[in-house]
Amino acid sequence: MNKGLKKSSKDKSLYGVCGGIAEYFGISSFLVRLFFIFLPANLLIYIILANTLSDSPPSL
Repeated sequence: MNKGLKKSSKDKSLYGVCGGIAEYFGISSFLVRLFFIFLPANLLIYIILANTLSDSPPSL
């Protein structure tokens, strides 16, 4: 199975970027969201990732 970095379809608040990063690394999405809150360029990085990451297929 090709496990690439994708936006999450299950764990999403806005676009699923933090949920996708959390699924990829196998960590809590809460920790990823905290990281983005305290990151200096958080909004710019989030917008770039939201526009470049592909969507994961929806699960049943």
